[in-house]
Amino acid sequence: MNLNRLMALGTLQNAGPLHGHEIRRIAEVTSVSNWGGVSVGALYRELRTMDEDGLVEPVRTEQVGRRPARKVYRITSQGEAELRKLREEAVTQVHHGTDPFSVALLFTRTSDLPTLLHLLQRRRTAVAAMRDDIDAEREALSKGGAIGPLDEAMFRRRVMQLEAELAWHDELDKAIEASTAAPADTTQEDPQ
Repeated sequence: MNLNRLMALGTLQNAGPLHGHEIRRIAEVTSVSNWGGVSVGALYRELRTMDEDGLVEPVRTEQVGRRPARKVYRITSQGEAELRKLREEAVTQVHHGTDPFSVALLFTRTSDLPTLLHLLQRRRTAVAAMRDDIDAEREALSKGGAIGPLDEAMFRRRVMQLEAELAWHDELDKAIEASTAAPADTTQEDPQ
């Protein structure tokens, strides 16, 4: 899945013709690199590739003052078809990414449990703070009329994902508590 292409084509479809700096600025303002996997630094290269592939086309060149001249691109009919394909794939397929947290948890020895419990509490605090920040941003943008219903739904989805993560933390705490309260099984050795 080419997320840079999906983001750039979607932006051009929604906003009309733009130059690369405007697309990059939208990516930065929305922080799509943090939550959406878009590589902001690769957007200019992606625009050139999409131009070569016939997905976008330059409509004019703009120059303001002494700034460099910038090509303004619009999405082509071939780009519209590519956007539909990318959007369908992104919406209908469930994607899973790397999860360093699961790797760390899976490969933690029982003897490291006190340290792990402290780290888990720090993680819970960070997840709750992230949830609160995202929800506050959603509320402020919504009250200001800066986002529409799809944007608001996207924010709410992320809040709900973080709430589910916090509920999972509750279950993990209970599982750890149960495992530490039970007498140790001396028939198994620590695999590490």
